[in-house]
Amino acid sequence: MPQKLLRLAFVILATLGLHTVVLAQAAPPAAEQAAPGAVVLSFENEAQLDALAAKGKTVVFFFASWCPNCRATVTELNARWSEVNPDLTLVIADYDKEAALKSKYGVTYQDTFVLLDSKAQGVKSWNSGGVDGLNANTAS
Repeated sequence: MPQKLLRLAFVILATLGLHTVVLAQAAPPAAEQAAPGAVVLSFENEAQLDALAAKGKTVVFFFASWCPNCRATVTELNARWSEVNPDLTLVIADYDKEAALKSKYGVTYQDTFVLLDSKAQGVKSWNSGGVDGLNANTAS
């Protein structure tokens, strides 16, 4: 069945016992490439978050591979990615590895989303909610 929007797939890989969220995107037909869409990236460092937040609406998602709620959220994001606010950048952070980032944003539970302001400060956080929660909590 042809898709009119970018399709997004999250692939969770186990490498050396560590779990990483990796983005795989199917390339859209040439006529559809001009359509903007939400972007998903893996967390690299705080400088990356600073740059992304300065450019536009950015949310950090604290994901744990062992968390059933996180896996359900990723499944829903895969199925409904075309419904996500196209101005959004979603950054996936590993809940188990990013202790300093969790501390900075006061995250104490996996499957947590944190909306950043233009200076990469956390202005809102919520747990779960999938696509509907993501859109409701990032509406301007």
